[in-house]
Amino acid sequence: MTVGAHIEEAILRASVLIPRDVEDALARAAQKEDSEIARSQLRAILEDVEVARDEKRPICQDTGIVSFYITAGFDFPHTAGIIRQLGRSLVKATGEIPLRPNTAHPLTGANPGDNTGPNMPMVDVMFTEGDSMVIDVLPKGGGSENQSFLWMLTPAEGIKGFRKRLVDHIQRAGGKPCPPLILGIGLGSPADLALRLAKRALSRPLGRHHAEKPVADLEAAILDDLNDLGVGPMGLGGRTTALDVHVEYTFRHPASYPVALAVQCWADRRARVIVSKNLDVRVEQ
Repeated sequence: MTVGAHIEEAILRASVLIPRDVEDALARAAQKEDSEIARSQLRAILEDVEVARDEKRPICQDTGIVSFYITAGFDFPHTAGIIRQLGRSLVKATGEIPLRPNTAHPLTGANPGDNTGPNMPMVDVMFTEGDSMVIDVLPKGGGSENQSFLWMLTPAEGIKGFRKRLVDHIQRAGGKPCPPLILGIGLGSPADLALRLAKRALSRPLGRHHAEKPVADLEAAILDDLNDLGVGPMGLGGRTTALDVHVEYTFRHPASYPVALAVQCWADRRARVIVSKNLDVRVEQ
């Protein structure tokens, strides 16, 4: 099985199968909800997950923009070849799964029909020590993506100001991003790095807290903030507005306090491809 075939398998898994940690979190939320309307919404979501898995069909009609977040070792010898392969695998997966063609020219609306285009698929690469490559495959629909945000706060506003703005933002969003949500938050500057970190935070499994306790405590506090809102599953009320919050950070300029928000809907679609320097490949979800 080639690396390309493994990438196509990862796109298929990410489109059809909800990761176990997400399904378990949805099931726990259904048990905790007091509202019958909220429980019925969560039961319908879980039935949708089961049907998609059994029939091998995409979990949502909006199969999203498929993005690739790569962490590559400095000593991994196949980086360029694999990056070139990503677009070919996406085109093949679009036809075979099939995926809805979701890339369109921003001025003319022209759609190539295969989820490609200038700078598409989106590939974000970060380098680290080591000789292997990790590719996180992240399809993301438009409803949740439309609620993404970037705040350029003053340092005086800091975390306290950000938490208030975030709560107001999710309250106003209501059911638009299809809650219960998973939030990726990127702190630090420059602004584009904060946005990249927010998206990358979505690849972390639910329930896996940040390794640094102050950051993990912030994640828990924000999750409590959101679940006190009463927005609930699909915005119809309830205790479960969000399933988890993941925060990543970098250092910031003394005069800047960028905070980026990446909103993921309950269909937290993701898969991971791990490639060794000898081209041994495995797909995880």
